Amino acid sequence: MAEPRIHEEMLESYAQILGEVATTGRRLTRNELEMRRALGREAADAGHQLRALVTMHLARTREAWPSTAAGNSPAVTDAVLAAVEQAVDAFAEGFERAQRLTVRREEAARREFIDDLLYGRSDLVRLAERATRFGLRLSRAHAVAVATGPEAYTETDAVPRSVEAALLARFSGRKILLTTKDGRIVCIAPGSQPDVLRYFAKQSHAATDGGQVAIGRPHKGPGGVVHSYDEALEALDLANRMGMDDPVLYASDLLVYPVLTRDRQAMADLVRSELGPLQKARGGAEPLLKTLAVYFDAGCVAAETARRLALSVRALTYRLERIHQLTGSDPADPMHRYSLQTAVIGARLLDWPAKEL
Repeated sequence: MAEPRIHEEMLESYAQILGEVATTGRRLTRNELEMRRALGREAADAGHQLRALVTMHLARTREAWPSTAAGNSPAVTDAVLAAVEQAVDAFAEGFERAQRLTVRREEAARREFIDDLLYGRSDLVRLAERATRFGLRLSRAHAVAVATGPEAYTETDAVPRSVEAALLARFSGRKILLTTKDGRIVCIAPGSQPDVLRYFAKQSHAATDGGQVAIGRPHKGPGGVVHSYDEALEALDLANRMGMDDPVLYASDLLVYPVLTRDRQAMADLVRSELGPLQKARGGAEPLLKTLAVYFDAGCVAAETARRLALSVRALTYRLERIHQLTGSDPADPMHRYSLQTAVIGARLLDWPAKEL
């Protein structure tokens, strides 16, 4: 795209000032400096490049030099060059101030859009219109990935910036939005491009020194992004409660857990019924509950469970027998196993026995 044409007004009075400086040796006045700053702001607002504007000033200086620097005496030359320095510096100062103001406005608009997008606020039609400005077409399906690390991140921190640089280098031209929210790194990508979020997960896991990443399912429409974002957050919360240490979590793989807790009261009743008697054990329910959890995670293989718990197989067998005595359910019996395992999952989800049911 061609750069906008720079009009001569951007050099208003510049040659005249140089001529007066060459004659009198004076410096630029306060009003003249403010005029150059104002012209710099106008140039920035008009979308001109600072390099082109500086080149234009230097070219005009060269054109005016024979008539302004009479005799080219050292004093006159020094005065004219000082005036050029003042004029260009003031012009660039005004230009940079305008650019900083524009950047702050853009950052504020972007942050407001992201907040509205991820919290589901604002009119959905208006939200979809604003999204095009940031490279998103909300009429299509989008998926969201959320990465956590050992510390809270902002967009200006080195970790999010390194992840963004890696994404842009790999997927230049893709419609991707990367930001931070509540200390986490968030990536929004078209649902038809799962490779983007997989790569984001890989880069984030490495950049955060082993942080966990959750990926929501793709959903269509302006409300689809917040739906996918909520799924990713729920997956991270679930991983924390269930003790999952997988580097990447997919909401689509964890759908069974929301189903199990949809009727919270029924799940609480199952936990109390199946596992409540464990509280009568010496040391409380927690050691035996952990034994059950590891036993089921190990595929009900006694030797592997014992290894993970740093127990002998004999000690593990004693614990399983104690569980059978207290609950009336045998973990090794397939008929009892399903109820016990479901109750163990419910206990993790409901944070029992730490919390009363």
